[in-house]
Amino acid sequence: MEYDESGPLGRGAVLVGEPPVPAGLRVLIRTPPTAVETAVTRHRPSLVLVDLVAGGARTPGLSAIAALTARVPELPVLAVAAPDAEHGLVLDAVRAGASGVAITVDPGELAGIAAAAVAGRPAFSPGLAAMVLESVAVPASAAVPVLSPRESEVLQLIVEGLTARQIAARLVLSPRTVENHVQRLLRKCEVPGRGALVRHAIEHGLA
Repeated sequence: MEYDESGPLGRGAVLVGEPPVPAGLRVLIRTPPTAVETAVTRHRPSLVLVDLVAGGARTPGLSAIAALTARVPELPVLAVAAPDAEHGLVLDAVRAGASGVAITVDPGELAGIAAAAVAGRPAFSPGLAAMVLESVAVPASAAVPVLSPRESEVLQLIVEGLTARQIAARLVLSPRTVENHVQRLLRKCEVPGRGALVRHAIEHGLA
């Protein structure tokens, strides 16, 4: 089967443990959590899917996420769990640095969430983003960046998954102005890309 590396799922994924495979995704390799960094270096994936209960335990999957996001922060890491996963496990995955969390075994639904992660957009199963925002927001007194009203608007729309052009249309701005706001947000939050920006916003209650 031929795979389009320019498609929404990129050149393929490294799978950690036994997560379900998104429809249309090229699996480069399956690896245990302890070998994921080596697999990523060798195969240069567009995405890493981590089974949150790889090997029947939650700690290895979370440790793999934390190690990857520390070493390769620009690489999207999607945590995957069963629909009945505990909320605490979802929050732990976000805190470990996951770009998003999918609680589904449906290949089609998982493909859409995976594509969002590859594109640097919020990548959560329906209803999870709001739950995460509510659960991990920190008090306003914590040390977080001070954003202008316009930056806050742009950040909120990024978290909702809108592209720069869609944000420009929503706020009646030029796409270039929106991109300028995005770049300032990246600098203020000290993060490398939009996926990390979304995680930062969720963790610090900025959106």
